[in-house]
Amino acid sequence: MAAKKTLTVRQTGSSTRRPDTQHKTLIGLGLGRIGKERTLEDTPSVRGMIRKVAHMVKVVGE
Repeated sequence: MAAKKTLTVRQTGSSTRRPDTQHKTLIGLGLGRIGKERTLEDTPSVRGMIRKVAHMVKVVGE
């Protein structure tokens, strides 16, 4: 079985004064504070969540 692909995502912006849906998307990604990183499975749903908050996160590893 092949290894699952992963993405490492780092939060670079604050969710303060952003729409509630964007804040909840960050929580769904396992983020919540600037500088926090998470390694997530590379799936279409995770890619969509990253795209929704692209102005507040950075993909640092694939």
